[in-house]
Amino acid sequence: MSARTVRIGGAAGYWGDTANGPEQLVLHGDVQYLVFDYLAEVTMAILAKARSKSPDAGYATDFITQVIKPLAGEIARRRIRVIANAGGVNLQACAKAIRAALAEAGVSLKVGTVEGDELLDRSEELRARGVREMYDGKPLPAKLASCNAYLGAFPIAAALDAGADIVVTGRVVDSAVTLGALVHEFGWTPQDWDRLAAGTLAGHLIECGCQATGGNFTDWEQVAPGWDRMGFPIAECSADGSFVITKPADTGGLVSPFTVGEQLVYEIDDPQAYIVPDVVCDFSGARLVQQAPDRVHVSGVRGRPRTPDYKVCATHDDGFRATFLQTITSFDAPRRARANGEAILSVARRRLAQQQLPDFRGAAIHLTGTNTLWNPAHRPPVDANELVLRVDVWHERYSGCEVFSKEAAGAALSMTTGRCAAGPTGRPKTTPVVRPFSFLLSKTEVPVKVAVDGCAIAFDWQRLAAAPPMQPAPTLEIVEARAAQGDTVRVPLIRLAVARSGDKGDRSNIGVLARRPDYLPYLRDALTAEGVRDWFAHTGTPRVDRFDLPGLAALNFVLHDALGGGGAVSLRLDVQGKTFAQQLLHFPVTVPRALLGDAV
Repeated sequence: MSARTVRIGGAAGYWGDTANGPEQLVLHGDVQYLVFDYLAEVTMAILAKARSKSPDAGYATDFITQVIKPLAGEIARRRIRVIANAGGVNLQACAKAIRAALAEAGVSLKVGTVEGDELLDRSEELRARGVREMYDGKPLPAKLASCNAYLGAFPIAAALDAGADIVVTGRVVDSAVTLGALVHEFGWTPQDWDRLAAGTLAGHLIECGCQATGGNFTDWEQVAPGWDRMGFPIAECSADGSFVITKPADTGGLVSPFTVGEQLVYEIDDPQAYIVPDVVCDFSGARLVQQAPDRVHVSGVRGRPRTPDYKVCATHDDGFRATFLQTITSFDAPRRARANGEAILSVARRRLAQQQLPDFRGAAIHLTGTNTLWNPAHRPPVDANELVLRVDVWHERYSGCEVFSKEAAGAALSMTTGRCAAGPTGRPKTTPVVRPFSFLLSKTEVPVKVAVDGCAIAFDWQRLAAAPPMQPAPTLEIVEARAAQGDTVRVPLIRLAVARSGDKGDRSNIGVLARRPDYLPYLRDALTAEGVRDWFAHTGTPRVDRFDLPGLAALNFVLHDALGGGGAVSLRLDVQGKTFAQQLLHFPVTVPRALLGDAV
């Protein structure tokens, strides 16, 4: 690494994350930058609804209550610069609240804003042009709740160049809050593809908070003693693009090639084509080296020219849903629970017909405690005397879900015994279903505005809208050195690898990292795309793609259409595929007995 480094602390991975992160990093992290990622797709719709009720709402209020108000004095004293996409769908209201909180604290800091992502007022124009969903080809819905382009890092850098101490944005790609700081600090240009890709990876690694420092780690017992005081991640970055992931001293968690590696493969789809507004990243050759305790050096990232389009995420209302929960115990619990759920749906459907309402769009029964998430062909046997019955319904009308809610509550005295509450008491609550709608839009059609303390800053966004010619990804060379075969043994995947899974809309990603490089050939033999598809046949996935990351001795699997629509639309128990890695870690793999040595 070069002599000068910049320390950036990832203080929040979502709106609602713990207040421990910003406090810990400001007081004990010795960071120059504090970055926050608040905005998920559904969060945008929630904020849009809040704005429709109040002109002063529609932004991530946690940024004011957990960061600016309690920490403004220390942030100013330590000269920490702050970048957050807390603006949501009401950037100016957020900036106003920041300035009010700073004034109340008696602190003078410059506030920069990045605008241009909001496209809701162009809905009719986009609909008239025949905009289609980028995954399923459906037309733009008649009424949108939100519509925002994912902007990049260079507008953030422009605000910092103009002296902003705090930069707040609307929708930007998650890693842009980190990359923007690095572009400003090191003067990276829009053509520094490798450095931009490396900075994007630094942002990707810290954007989910403690997931990079041992949170959600496969080998959980290594980090469980520190769960109550987890250290938030710090990216210590150099001008050449290399960086170290670490955390504050005397905090819980672990920074190792596996904890960092699990986050690296998290939700990346094709690791050779991780696309953000500023660059197309190739993570396949990334290397992670333990430099010292809780310090992992990251290198080997490559970049290619950016694409000509922004990804745009719109959201729209798509009916209503309700969920009924009930604990059932004693003899024949699984059979009684299923009969109970089916009876509730039966009587609810009869009431719908009587009221001349359409049937449910979807309904699902889950028996939590009976391995309900698993493929029945591979489901570990269980003899459950106690479980939680969960019944979900989705209806196009609020009144339809209310029929279900009344009948579910009314079954208390007429159906099974051995029951008690499994959550809040009373009738199930009816809530709106918010569906995302993604499409591409030329960057030339999305003007970006940058300001500091309300004064416009000259920013040449058109230069970034002109994308160079696309370049294909280089051909990966897979070297497979195998041990002498001899006697073989079948072991579960967890003996040979760690794994992490998550979602991208209706697709699930499962990243698998070999515990030793010489295990990788046997993982590749066993974990074919077809084999993984069959393992998850119960999800209905029609196709699985497998990608290689030879630099990490890792594989990434993308399961298409595996989440029942994903997010708020899905009636699955696991709507984001977060449990898929744990299911795959039971997959049987055949390896030479000698390769495992005494560990067999």
